[in-house]
Amino acid sequence: MSKLVTIYGGSGFVGRYIARRMAKEGWRVRVAVRRPNEAMHVKPYGVVGQVEPVFCNVRDDASVAAVMQDADAVVNCVGILNETGKSTFDEVHVQGAGRIARIAADQGIATMVHLSAIGADAEAASAYSRSKAAGEAAVLAHMPGAMILRPSVIFGAEDGFFNFFAGTTRFGPVLPIAGADTLFQPVYVDDVAKAAVKGLLGEVPGGIYELGGPEVKSLGALLDQMLDVIHRRRLVLPMPGFVARLLAGSLDIVQFVSFQLISNNILTRDQVRSLKTDNVVAEDANSFAELGIKPVTLASVLPDYLWKFRPSGQYDAIKDSAKNLQT
Repeated sequence: MSKLVTIYGGSGFVGRYIARRMAKEGWRVRVAVRRPNEAMHVKPYGVVGQVEPVFCNVRDDASVAAVMQDADAVVNCVGILNETGKSTFDEVHVQGAGRIARIAADQGIATMVHLSAIGADAEAASAYSRSKAAGEAAVLAHMPGAMILRPSVIFGAEDGFFNFFAGTTRFGPVLPIAGADTLFQPVYVDDVAKAAVKGLLGEVPGGIYELGGPEVKSLGALLDQMLDVIHRRRLVLPMPGFVARLLAGSLDIVQFVSFQLISNNILTRDQVRSLKTDNVVAEDANSFAELGIKPVTLASVLPDYLWKFRPSGQYDAIKDSAKNLQT
């Protein structure tokens, strides 16, 4: 009988790529999510019945244990960027991660991959980064041999980074940004999935791996590259720190006074604090080199999914070609 992996958050941005690759490896894949009816897109990743979305609440021991039953390996991809309701950084990144690791250890599961983030640091100014560090500690306390992946900002067709900024270019000639000089090392989502699969198959040892692509660029430079891809001219305007804090604070207040009916998915005060620190792979960190993976470049992927933000969408290239026709 084929082996089984349970992927918590397996229908999300990174999780779905891991699910697809594990299905191709012949494993049965159990995708544990809060809303299985909204995760049906994972079923075609394998043959009939090979990939199944199931309900799970990572805040509940019984729920986590039930979907882990008979699994040979587990993956935790559950994460949030903004706290809303009961979904706090502590509940999701720390308690949830620790719960999955503890129950995996109790069930005798030897293999776990945990998705964290570059910048995870118990002393960080950002609550997000501190919670990621605490989550890693909680995982390692129960599963000392776990593989922990710390990616920089992740890009890909479903990303919330380039898609978000490209979408905002439709609303005006100026693109105001906080942390314009902060350095990032964007990593392709499927490269992160490849790393996770190597850990799940036992091809590499556990431990912490920091994952970044082949290019290090400032946030401002990344948005300039994005603008070239979508064929739009916009002024990338760096916001002074006090302006960014004021804007983020105002958006946080709107979320609070609306009783979180309006979620701040634009810029939070915690994200402003996070943007003060570069998001790149440390020189002494284990990374793709130790995994035997050559990460792909931004230029080879961005045009494949950002074309929809061009002025004429899929017809932009045709219009550019038509300009070169001789009459």
